[in-house]
Amino acid sequence: MIPPAHRNRDIPAAEAPRISAARLPAGRARYIEPGTRRRQTGFTLVELLIALALIAVITVLLFSGLRLGSRAWEGVETVSDRVNDLRVARNFIERALRQVRSESVLLDGQQWPVFAGDAHSLEFVAPLSEHVGIPGLYILRLVVEPAGDHDRLVLVRWLLHPDALAGGDAYPAWEPLAEASSTDADQGPLDSDVAAGAYGRTVLLPQVKQFELAYFGVEEGETDPKWLEEWEDQSELPQSVRIAVGTPRESWPAAVLELPGRGAISSVASLPAALGQSRDTGTRTPPGRPDDR
Repeated sequence: MIPPAHRNRDIPAAEAPRISAARLPAGRARYIEPGTRRRQTGFTLVELLIALALIAVITVLLFSGLRLGSRAWEGVETVSDRVNDLRVARNFIERALRQVRSESVLLDGQQWPVFAGDAHSLEFVAPLSEHVGIPGLYILRLVVEPAGDHDRLVLVRWLLHPDALAGGDAYPAWEPLAEASSTDADQGPLDSDVAAGAYGRTVLLPQVKQFELAYFGVEEGETDPKWLEEWEDQSELPQSVRIAVGTPRESWPAAVLELPGRGAISSVASLPAALGQSRDTGTRTPPGRPDDR
């Protein structure tokens, strides 16, 4: 309450707001000077648009980074798969050649050394484990076959047993590499085992650009060893084999492998009767595990 003595006293206009604000009871609205407007809290439209633009830019950058990372990861996996195929094929060839055996086959009264090769194909005898069907010695043939735009490297194998080498309805009989005349269609299905695993064709490299071979040794009638593009009709194994394998996108340096067990090639199988029976009847029973010789 304003004392009675001061009720009629004039109060300057500049002091009125302060006096009114100070003396109003709690909870009562305060006096606002005329002509002023109270500022409302919040964001303006311009501020909201700027914030949305920044969020959009950050989102685009994040998704671009994730997409780039995903593509890089896919590219690494693709290159890794291609390199892995080349590495697996080369490791298999090197491992098999390190276990090569000096063997020959008697065919139609003629002794044929199994180890033979030229600049782009190779045939030899080496052991394979039970993972390929029947464990034992196999004749392994590496050949390059046409397959569309690119060639492919194929491994053909026969169990070193007269019944398996004689062939059957589902797979061809073995012929020496120098005399082989079968076409790709006559060689049987790819990536499958026939005759309980005694025969098979496997694609080692689906795309091959380079498969080059060379042989270092002493030819019959010669005294000094030298590098040759072919090794055929030789009574002994070469001392070393040089292999260069590459795909359209990857290639490894050539490897020189020293062959073990060099010596005269021994006879292990006689085929005239088995081959004659196979060609007359066209049927063979699945071969069993070869006898120890």
